[in-house]
Amino acid sequence: MPDVIVGIDLGTTNSLVAVCDERGPRIIPDAQGRPLLPSVVRYEDAGGGRVRTVVGMEAKDAASDHPLTTIASAKRLMGRSAADASGDLPYLSYRVVPGERGTARVLVPIGDADGPTRDLTVSPEEVSAEVLRALKARAEAALGHPVTKAVVTVPAYFDDAQRQATRTAGRLAGLEVVRIVPEPTAAALAYGLGLRVTGGGASTVAVYDLGGGTFDVSILRLTPGGDAGGTSFFQVLATSGDTRLGGDDADHLLVALFRREIAAVLGMTDGREPDMPPETRRRLLSLAESVKIRLSDADEARVSIDLGGGATYDRAVTRAEFEAMIAPLVDRTLARCDAALRDADRALGGERVGAVVMVGGSTRIPLVRRRVAERFGLEPYTAVDPDLVVALGASVQAAILAGVRQGALLLDVIPLSLGIETVGGAVAKLVLRNSTVPARATEMFSTSVDGQTSIRLGVYQGEREMSADCRRLGEFHLRGLPPMPAGVPQVEVTFLVDANGVLNVSAVERRSGKRAALQVVPNHGLTEAEVERIEAESLTHARSDMTRHRVVDLIANGRLDLKWIGRSLAKHEARLDPSYRDELAAKIEALRALITRAEADWTSVDPNAMHRAKDDLDRASVRLHEVSITESLRAEAGE
Repeated sequence: MPDVIVGIDLGTTNSLVAVCDERGPRIIPDAQGRPLLPSVVRYEDAGGGRVRTVVGMEAKDAASDHPLTTIASAKRLMGRSAADASGDLPYLSYRVVPGERGTARVLVPIGDADGPTRDLTVSPEEVSAEVLRALKARAEAALGHPVTKAVVTVPAYFDDAQRQATRTAGRLAGLEVVRIVPEPTAAALAYGLGLRVTGGGASTVAVYDLGGGTFDVSILRLTPGGDAGGTSFFQVLATSGDTRLGGDDADHLLVALFRREIAAVLGMTDGREPDMPPETRRRLLSLAESVKIRLSDADEARVSIDLGGGATYDRAVTRAEFEAMIAPLVDRTLARCDAALRDADRALGGERVGAVVMVGGSTRIPLVRRRVAERFGLEPYTAVDPDLVVALGASVQAAILAGVRQGALLLDVIPLSLGIETVGGAVAKLVLRNSTVPARATEMFSTSVDGQTSIRLGVYQGEREMSADCRRLGEFHLRGLPPMPAGVPQVEVTFLVDANGVLNVSAVERRSGKRAALQVVPNHGLTEAEVERIEAESLTHARSDMTRHRVVDLIANGRLDLKWIGRSLAKHEARLDPSYRDELAAKIEALRALITRAEADWTSVDPNAMHRAKDDLDRASVRLHEVSITESLRAEAGE
């Protein structure tokens, strides 16, 4: 029996895992039947110098209570420097700091009930690995056997550094990433549009993918194999996008609106905004996300916050107002659509796009659908849940690689040109953007100085002509050359881009036979030594019994909930209805009793019952959190 390979959509906001077998592709839900796993990770002290993580819905629901230790939207930091991420920092509740080689890292304060005791520095790859590890465990529980291989999707416009970072995250999670597939291409596989659109002939499809943190558009030609079981071809003609454009940016616009107007209500007429603590920032971001979602179905969404001292921030955000705010964001996506169509024009030969597929949760926004329909002159295809389609497509590709499914061939492209820095800081492009992968290109170079015995080869990615304007992926040296006059050495450089879009570079000096080769380790990725260290640490911490580990985690997380909810209840109980206050007190006592029993003997409690008690308390405390926001804003107004 061939190895089972799962398909994973590692998303900015939510992630999913799917499998494709003789029944076809299907999403694997969690024990509660939920298909989506929020891409959110919280780090906590586990005692004895250890750190535990909480992943998914539990971490998301309590994010406002743990703003500095809860990491969301880590995908926007993958393969990027801290400087690259500077535009996102005002909207993040956690701290982003420069790591080795200027890489983006998250600084997490780890401590106990008495406060932080030390800082933990984690990479975006490690955060993503926790999400992948949770999806791996979900798949293993559902399938009843170990899962070690996966097809993982990435935004089509992810560059080499970001793809490498995704592979590293998979490795840290104990998964062999057998193929990286761009998200729009995976969506096309799931839809099987080659057969749907033209009834058997080749068709051209645009896949518009607007997710939580990234945007992609791909133009594909889909050629069905026919009724005789022939091979269907999914060929990407062109791709474009923006790895810093998504639903998160719409949330940020709403947060900025709320802060400006709250400042006006509080009498801050000098242009200042309230200096809100991390927990308030996190809660406003959650409120903005809720407003955005409600406006997809309703004409308005009301926001009401008691600021204290008789001041109230109360207003209705209308759909028209929201659409005016996000119109520039939608315009940016349509500009990328135009760029992809221009790049694909030669292959299309005047042929019109026959279908537009909408992918990603942010495509539920009515303005997005209207504008896309206007731009392409077609009603977008939305029959499949846009949150699920990428993972389903990844599972189809996984089944093809595993030999479970046949009859489809995927031909993808590289999103950005690749080249070598030459004298004067120019870039000689060897592999041009939208080249079909796998791709191979060879170019001859020589020296510019007499007597050179080594040559430094700088590898760059981008469309500009000068290296200063492109992304530097790395460099390596060809050493030990015999001294020769300038221009005499013959250095043959070969670029090989594999089916995952990952670059390998080799060079040989023909006269001397000296060689050098590497798989480019991007400046903004983890080094091999860092990966090996993290892997070793994860093995050391993975030996504990899983059931006991779960109970220990529930004790620790439950204790934190009791601490924060109890503290807020004591502080704000006078503002609560007596019946609600009594309800909270009863749920607190029920969870405390279970924790006390578990601490005495971890085998004496049912972990599922303990989880339900904790979840009941978390849900019941939502109203208390709203009161906490009010008090926080009142404190700001009094300063």
